[in-house]
Amino acid sequence: MRSILAIDQGTTSTRAILFDEKMQITHTAQQEFPQHFPQSGWVEHDPVDLWTTTLATCRDVIAKAGISATDIAGIGITNQRETTIVWDKSTGEPVTNAIVWQDRRTAAFCDTLKSEGFEAEITARTGLLADPYFSGTKLGWVLDNVDGVRARAEAGELLFGTVDCYLIWKLTNGTSHVTDATNAARTMLYNIVDGEWDATICKRLNIPMKMLPKVLDCAADFGVADAEYLGTDLPILGVAGDQQAATLGQACFEPGMLKSTYGTGCFALLNTGDQLVASKSRLLGTIAYQIDGKTTYALEGSIFIAGAVVQWLRDGMKMIADASETQALAEAADEGHELYLVPAFTGMGAPYWDAECRGAVYGLTRASGPAEFSRAALESVGFQTRDLLDAMKADWAGSSDDSVLRVDGGMSASNWAMQFLSDIIGAPVDRPVVRETTALGVAWLAGMRAGIYPDQAGFAQNWALDRKFEVKMDASTRDRRYAGWQDAVSRTLTKPT
Repeated sequence: MRSILAIDQGTTSTRAILFDEKMQITHTAQQEFPQHFPQSGWVEHDPVDLWTTTLATCRDVIAKAGISATDIAGIGITNQRETTIVWDKSTGEPVTNAIVWQDRRTAAFCDTLKSEGFEAEITARTGLLADPYFSGTKLGWVLDNVDGVRARAEAGELLFGTVDCYLIWKLTNGTSHVTDATNAARTMLYNIVDGEWDATICKRLNIPMKMLPKVLDCAADFGVADAEYLGTDLPILGVAGDQQAATLGQACFEPGMLKSTYGTGCFALLNTGDQLVASKSRLLGTIAYQIDGKTTYALEGSIFIAGAVVQWLRDGMKMIADASETQALAEAADEGHELYLVPAFTGMGAPYWDAECRGAVYGLTRASGPAEFSRAALESVGFQTRDLLDAMKADWAGSSDDSVLRVDGGMSASNWAMQFLSDIIGAPVDRPVVRETTALGVAWLAGMRAGIYPDQAGFAQNWALDRKFEVKMDASTRDRRYAGWQDAVSRTLTKPT
């Protein structure tokens, strides 16, 4: 029996997952790592933590399985996207902490790009917006604000990469400086129409192009993990950013298919086939996946805070001791007490893109307690998802009012949250048997490349439903509740919608 090792390097933890020849999970290992918040709106990781937790979880899962690394046919890597790392080409030492996708420190510079009219150029070339979310302005900040970095970069001494790229470079002992098309597409530096790094954008952002990695398909030969790390040389055969990997794991291969992943943030992707849709609703045009040289595009809506709002209830407010408590509390909440929690802790993502607004709560009374806050937290994820889906319907004629939404990620385990989601979007919600769709997607890429997993059609046939959530809420209640959410958001934003 051959296995595939999937590395899932996320925003708050790193996991290693072994899949068998039938694409079933056999063993997992996970480690959390610290988050760093140097200033309001700033979010950082120590790149060394990303590397050491990756190595530790890979070794741990192999030990748990009681196998040899020689039983592994290949490695797949999926990762938090947009997070920006710059490191020394010779030593591998990072020049500063990684700037995380949630970080908003470049908001003022993005406003400058907009005032110049340059955002239109960015959108036409990359499908993205001029927003601090993406890697390009983060990289520019590092070059301009860390002593000596720009001179070293221009001298060819430093490399840039997203997390996948950094881990590949570390695993291959510096022999592979590569990324895949989905991660490149999230940097704001990659032209997703022409399939190359964009010289015009790099010039405006003053990015030395010699820092940038080579871009490959999602299933490709990314290099070989050195035997010193896992016991034998292992090929790295599949790479995709976490949301694109989840799209693959949900087998959303046909135009019109839609998935939403609920982790730290929430990310909805709509497959638009070979058509790059120019959004009129400030959604993102992006690469869903690239296989055998063929690019498939998607519309994406990104919510910055989803599962993280439950973490806030636990760690910040101390209202709960464990995330699992929110379902029972939500069920116990006063039905007549309509609390709206707008979790704009680091601004609002799509379709609002307001980097400066911050979180707010509306409808507080003396009776507001942990139960009402828990329900409002879970409901905020459903409301934000509807924001995205409504925008997608407005943008693309191929989108349908009754399109089934396939869901995954940690919060999808909450039956209460998923039922509310179905109710508020007014459409069925399908939860698959395998909820680790991010890891599954990248495992499938690597396994297909290694020749032990089926092609797209065969993989799609294996997708299995765990539970379908059907709409129970009546239309008038749905409209009233959503109108209340829209009012709460309008009061929170610093910019008019």
